[in-house]
Amino acid sequence: MLAIVGAVLFVIAFIINAADISANEIFMPTSLMLLGLAFLALHVAGIGSGWSANRGRRR
Repeated sequence: MLAIVGAVLFVIAFIINAADISANEIFMPTSLMLLGLAFLALHVAGIGSGWSANRGRRR
């Protein structure tokens, strides 16, 4: 799920950069790119990867 959020942030950053839209500091393409990288790093680390069916069971 976090990888999808990261990908969406990359697309928004690309559109802002390609259209040369002036935005405030929060919505600058570099800021959105760094947020996207943070979400992808969290996804790779296993945070927010979803629930596992066997998480609560022990055999």
